[in-house]
Amino acid sequence: MFPLSVYATQALHGLVSGMLLFLVASGLTLVFGMMGILNIAHAGFYMLGAYLAYSTVHATGHFWLSLLVAPIVVGALGALVERFLLRRTHAFGHAYELLLTFGLFFMIGEAVRWIWGSNPLQVAVPAGLGGSIPFLGGQYPVYRLFILCVSALICLGMAAALLKTRVGIVIRSAVSDGEMVSALGVNTPLVSLGVFTVGSALAAVAGVIAAPFLQADPSMGAVILTDLFVVIVIGGFGSLLGALLASLMIGEIQSFGILWFPEFALVFQFLLMAIVLIVRPQGLFGEKG
Repeated sequence: MFPLSVYATQALHGLVSGMLLFLVASGLTLVFGMMGILNIAHAGFYMLGAYLAYSTVHATGHFWLSLLVAPIVVGALGALVERFLLRRTHAFGHAYELLLTFGLFFMIGEAVRWIWGSNPLQVAVPAGLGGSIPFLGGQYPVYRLFILCVSALICLGMAAALLKTRVGIVIRSAVSDGEMVSALGVNTPLVSLGVFTVGSALAAVAGVIAAPFLQADPSMGAVILTDLFVVIVIGGFGSLLGALLASLMIGEIQSFGILWFPEFALVFQFLLMAIVLIVRPQGLFGEKG
């Protein structure tokens, strides 16, 4: 048996990991809900955000500047992908869009290796966020709490934007019935472009704040892609609430799995996914097709 403080620490670890995972999954879920595209390149945007953070910090010495540079660059890249690639393949069906985003994911990965190399790159923790604070008789890293706070603030901001603003109402309506929204005079291609851009920028933000925590690594895109797949299956395709709940569940499962059964820690999330698929094939908050 472990002391209570160990369980509390692991629960906090799982909360941090889950919220970081949701920050990545939220953009992917928005894009899928609005456009019906399972954007595999989203994981590449996340990885690219981490590497842009490394370059920005290395060139300027300012971590906070990377929180501005990476989302703008990756968001612009996402806008170009949607406007000139995905929109052109839309007429051929979602299978072609999926293949396109798969190809983009591998292209981003190869570009990262060509520009930055294959070795992991360490991004320094920003000043003021290093060290630890007392927690239940032990110490807890300040930067992990920073990740939790930023992810929670962005989650609340997204909820407020989607529920309280006109743009959010249009997006939610387009998710429910895009054809009707279009018939009412809303420029749905422009809305789709905006959603894809914001989703890509969110992936970059997640990559930036993950970089000092996980390092900028060429494999981080493939690792997060596996977790994203589990999140959207468990939570339900296109459901932000489902993505949030699934991300937190996976974060806790991974955290306590490492504590109790380290050899099988990665198995439990797939076991949970299998159970959800058996009991509720559309996911926890997904709608029946």
